[in-house]
Amino acid sequence: MSVPHRPDRPIATTSLPLPGVALVLVGLLASFPALAQDEPELGWSDKAELSFVGIDGNSESTTLGFKNELKRDWENATLVFSASALRSESTSFQRFAIGTPDDFQLVERSSSELTAEKYSLGLRYDRDLSERTYWFAGAEWTRNEFAGYDSRTVATAGVGNTWWEGDDGHFKTDYGLTYTTQDDLIANPQVEDSFLGVRFGWDYARPFGNAEYTNVLVLDGNVDESEDVRADMTNAIAVSMTDRLALKVSLQWLYDNLPALTRVALLDQDEQPTGESVVRELEELDQVLTVALVVRL
Repeated sequence: MSVPHRPDRPIATTSLPLPGVALVLVGLLASFPALAQDEPELGWSDKAELSFVGIDGNSESTTLGFKNELKRDWENATLVFSASALRSESTSFQRFAIGTPDDFQLVERSSSELTAEKYSLGLRYDRDLSERTYWFAGAEWTRNEFAGYDSRTVATAGVGNTWWEGDDGHFKTDYGLTYTTQDDLIANPQVEDSFLGVRFGWDYARPFGNAEYTNVLVLDGNVDESEDVRADMTNAIAVSMTDRLALKVSLQWLYDNLPALTRVALLDQDEQPTGESVVRELEELDQVLTVALVVRL
């Protein structure tokens, strides 16, 4: 199977709705009185994010999102279990009438289509080497068939620096090695499905009033193929409503410089099906906008 040449092209994106609503909600909640920030406690803690968007009427669509982070803190170490799920489905209607203009019967037919589905599980352990240095190890599994792969597992280990951490937030950077195993829905003979990589990332947080801004970046590059680079960046603002509830608006960019392949139906010059298909690359960038209720336990 030959893979077509990649011409320069505009990057298409996919996103969840409600960007305007998100900004309005953040603006309203930012006017709440500032809440005192709790000191981090040792032991177990949990943070869950729930999001739902439903549209009904002439068209129907539902989007359900869930994230959870179970954390264990020691004086010089942290263990984090994470899980997330995103599922979006839309329903379209075909409406027509049967009969005559004076005597007819309305008919409505509907068809549902899954438009987004992604699941992930993660585990990470961090341990301090000194006040400003730490080492870490972890693994993450992801399934995202709309991005062209049934399974992607990334194991990582490395070291990091804590540049500052306190009441005014924190900034950390880390550097490490990764090993990736990926099971694509359509195999690409020009790309290895298992490879060693290098990783760079940062974790930035800055509180202001009763809100907090965070920016998390992870870059992962294949050491055997310089063009095989992936990036995952999430910007978020969380506004506290109570000690345990917050509203969070986040925008995630997922970039893959060598995206997976997909199969497209081939039509003739009259746009009639030929019964054949061609292979093309998926888009390089996905965007996910989420408005979620955060529950801290």
